[in-house]
Parts: sequence; structure tokens; C-alpha cells
Amino acid sequence: MKFLQAEFIISAEKLSQCPEFSLPEYPLLGRSNVGKSSFINGLSNRKSLAKTSNTPGKTRLINFFNFSDRFMIADLPGYGYAKVSKEAQNRWQKYLEEYLLKRKQIKSLIQLIDARHEIQKNDFQMREWVKAYNLPVITILTKMDYVPKPKVFNVIKKAEKELGGLVLPFSAIDNRYNEKVLEFFTGE
Repeated sequence: MKFLQAEFIISAEKLSQCPEFSLPEYPLLGRSNVGKSSFINGLSNRKSLAKTSNTPGKTRLINFFNFSDRFMIADLPGYGYAKVSKEAQNRWQKYLEEYLLKRKQIKSLIQLIDARHEIQKNDFQMREWVKAYNLPVITILTKMDYVPKPKVFNVIKKAEKELGGLVLPFSAIDNRYNEKVLEFFTGE
């Protein structure tokens, strides 16, 4: 398994604060605690590059990570849970929509789905929003190490049927799936 060097670049609250660069960018969409930080750490083979938490809703900003000057991953606040005011949630939504719709560097959105559970209502709502704006998106099923091996194929096929498009499995613990994900990002 190959890994790319990765480093944290900057956090931004809104589009105007995002860094200027020309690398392809891949924002991570997903429910709180779906494993966005663990995804970044797993791809980089670094346990604490992105901060993980057992408390949902900890990511409050857009966090940018550079992978060997090949591509950027933008870790976005999770949807579906956050112990913040309605005013703060509305501000996040406004800033995130502006970022997702106007950021020229975005090559594809990456929607992370927890493979251990049925796809949630807010996951479908996010996908409908993405489709409404005709944005490119793929699905990555996280926490595949918790799915029994005989069920892996069926979990992937079900996600393909329900969400459409490319679906890739991923495990931050067991690297057996991660090569295909890196191939998607690097085009190799």
C-alpha cells in the first residue's frame, strides 16, 4: 500500500478565506462522526493529522489538507448533528453552499457514508442537493472493517443502487481498500 505525504494547510470559515492554489480539490461531505478525519488520517497513514473526536459536530471550519502536491482534501463540518445555535447552523449552511457552488478548484465532491448502517435520510437529502446543482460526486463507504467480509459486496451494491455513481469502500484501520481510493484522487 502506498501513502502520500500529507499536511494540514489552513482552516477557513468561508470561501473568501480559502487558500489559493491550482491543485484539484475534493471536499468531504458526510454526517458527523462518519469518519471524515479518520479518512484523512487513513489516506496519509498518520494517526493524528486530522483531529478525530467521539463527540459529533466538532469540525466547525473547512480544513484543507495537501497530499504530496497532487490534490487537496477539504474536511467540511458534518451534517445532521451539532450542539450549536440555529443561527450558527444557518451561517455554516450559507458559507458551505457558497464554497461548494463557487470554488473553482473542486474536482468532485466526496460523500462519506458509514457502511455499518442503512443510508440515512440526511445522506439522501445531501445527495439530492448535490444532484440539484449537478455537481460531480462519488460515494465512499467508511468503516468497512466493521462489515463482515461475506457482506462487503452486498453493502457496496446496495449503495450503488440507492445513490448511483461510483462507490468505493474504505477502512481507516484495514488498508485493504484504500489503494482504489488513492487511484481515484491521483488518476493513476
